[in-house]
Formats: sequence, structure tokens, C-alpha cells
Amino acid sequence: MNKPRFVISCPFDTYSGYGARSRDFVKAVIELDKYNVELLPQKWGETSWGFCTDHKEWSFLKSYMAKPDWQSTQPDIWMQSTIPNEFQPIGKYNIGLTAGIEATACKVEWLEGLNRMDINLVSSNFAKNTFEKMVFEKKDTRTDQIVEKVKLTKPIFTVFEGINLDVYKSINPSEVKSISLEEIPEQFCYLSVGHWMQGAYGHDRKNIGVTIKTFYEAFKDKPKNKRPALILKCSLGVSSYVSRDEILNRIKSIKSQMKSKNLPNVYLLNGEFDDSEINELYNHPKVKAMVSFTKGEGFGRPLLEFGMTGKPIIASGWSGYLDFLNPEYTILLPGSLENVHPTAANNWLIQEAQWFKVSEPHATASLKEVYKKYKQYHIKAKKQKYYVKDKFSHAKMRELIGNILEKNIPKFSQQVKLNLSQLTKVD
Repeated sequence: MNKPRFVISCPFDTYSGYGARSRDFVKAVIELDKYNVELLPQKWGETSWGFCTDHKEWSFLKSYMAKPDWQSTQPDIWMQSTIPNEFQPIGKYNIGLTAGIEATACKVEWLEGLNRMDINLVSSNFAKNTFEKMVFEKKDTRTDQIVEKVKLTKPIFTVFEGINLDVYKSINPSEVKSISLEEIPEQFCYLSVGHWMQGAYGHDRKNIGVTIKTFYEAFKDKPKNKRPALILKCSLGVSSYVSRDEILNRIKSIKSQMKSKNLPNVYLLNGEFDDSEINELYNHPKVKAMVSFTKGEGFGRPLLEFGMTGKPIIASGWSGYLDFLNPEYTILLPGSLENVHPTAANNWLIQEAQWFKVSEPHATASLKEVYKKYKQYHIKAKKQKYYVKDKFSHAKMRELIGNILEKNIPKFSQQVKLNLSQLTKVD
């Protein structure tokens, strides 16, 4: 029996969060062995290409590239992994795959895009619930009368971003061979991971500026032998000398505004790491905890990955990663909602939307608390490791995807070769 033709347009060959999501999803669909998968590569913002060439474990995806004439026949199943306003129904059955949303609202074009597909898949319950609650009122520009209410009308499902347990796992210090932090003298380091995105101080989505300032505030004026360091695994979207220098200048600017001259050290890691190298960084004996004061995440992939180390996590108490960060085992910080700042707004983040503003006093106190009572928080963090391992693996994600596709995709008619019985000639 012929398998349905499943064409997937996604940024699987890019160095981006959407690229990682796409690779994992495509791998899961291939492993189901129920579809003939064809891939169409697409770009993702300004992020670099060539991920699958640079990482041999992912090079197999290149063999699934669609042929130039892929549109000569209509795909049975069509899927796009992108932001929803770009969704277009091309197949007999159409699926939208998106990380979702990092704030409380989006442009009406996002809901219209979701409604063009047969079903939509998002990374978190936060994204699912946000889309389901939104209602837009379209008004006549002349009369100001409401002419249409736009809301989500198509099914939407949460498919978490499952972790590869063969890659992300606890390892012994002796197994950390690719990542050297010899130039960092501190034996206790906080790690923060994420692109430093657009937005004035305190308004970039990953909140890197506030992370740095809060760290300075927590440990200023402490003796050198009694203060930790902060490691930023950070870029402006593309790792380059220009990116590195700009981030270093931003750090210097924040440092110059501190009243104290006796400040802890902040270090920058700016480069492309493969999965095993990232896992080694997470497991490095000098890296003791992860911190994220993000304003909003559709999922929050690095927090899931780091959870497999069994080390403490401090994070804003809002958005997509609440699906997998158990509040009993991690530190989730309070805060309040505020409107997206004009400097952070763009084609998908609108000023009318709100996202999270972490309580800086609580953030400062939590940094001090984990440093002071590390063993206590380390014990809790080990429980987070087993929580992730049990519920959020790649295998669990593949099973979930299989069930959703099985229940929702219709059976397609197949072309069958007609075999006629041999006729006997009649005289």
C-alpha cells in the first residue's frame, strides 16, 4: 500500500529555535514510517544556514529534499513550520506547525492564518490557550461598525518539543572534553542562554540586560572569593565578531551605570555549538545553575535541555515552559504583565499585547539564595531531571504526534493498477 505523500516546508537547515523544532518534528514523522516525507528548506530570519552539513547526525535529512517539480502533483499532506500569518493551504490536508506566541495577543493575520489550515500544532498549552481566547473585531472604516469577529475556528493541539535523551543527559566532569572554561577562575557560574533581541534596556524578549544588571546587584561589593560569575551564551542572531563586539559594548554600558566598582564577572560565549557541545556546557562543573528572566516563551527549549543536568533553574514564572518546569523542583519568579515596548514591537509582536516583567527584587534574592544554599536547591533540581525524562522525551513526543495525525488525517484514495484476467479469443 502506498504511503501518503507528506511535504513539509520548514527551516530545518538553519541555526535557530525553529530549526531545532523542525528537525525534531520531521525526525519523529520519518520514524513513524507511515508517510513519504519530502522537505522544503526555508530561511529563518537572519540566522545562519548549513546546520545539517555541519552536524553529521542530521545530514540524513538532506536525502528527503523535495524534487524541483514537487508541485506537479498535489501533496496528500502539507505542513508549514513558521509563524501563522505565513500559513497557506497547498495540500489535500494542511497542517500548521508553530512555536506559538510569547505574549498575550497577536495580529489578526495570525488567527486568519491558523484558520486556513485543517489543524494547527503549537509547542505549549500557553500558546494553545492564548490563541483560543483571542477575538478580533473588524470594523468598517467608514461607519466604525463591527462587520466581523475573527476567532480561532480550526482544531489546535499542543505538541511539546521532546528532548533527545541520548544527547541531553547528565555526564561526569571527565566526559566534558570539548568545552573548556579554563579562562574563567570562578568555580560557581550561572548560565544564561538566548539571543539578545531588539528592544531597549528591560524590553528585549530574553531580558538579557536585566539579567546582567540583576546579577551585578546580587553580588556587588562581595569579596572575589565569595562571588560567582555569569556566563552568557548569547548572540544577536548570527554568531560573528560584530555580534560579539556589540554585546560586549552593551555589557560595558550596563556595568558603567552601576554605582559599585567592585562587581562580579560576566563572560560571553559567542559561537555555534553542536548539541553534544551544548550538553557539555550544561554539565561543565563550573556551571551550577541556569537563569532566565525572559519576558515570554512559546516553549523555552534550553530550559528543558538544562533540566536533564539535575542542576537548579531560576526562571520567570510565566509562559510556555510552565508545561515542563515543575514549581516544586525549580524556582519560578513572580512579576507582572506589561505592554510590549515600542522598541521591541515588530511584525508579530504588537504593542497592544502584554508579556512578563520579572520582579527584580525577587530575581536578585533568588540568585543569592541559590548561591548560599546550593545543595538544598540541587537536591530539588535532581527531581526535575527525572520529571523531564519521564514526560518530555523525543519518544513521548513522537507517540503524541502519531496519535494526533492518526486521529485527524483522512484516508486518501490511492491509484490502483487494474489487472484484467486474460481473455480468450472467440472465433
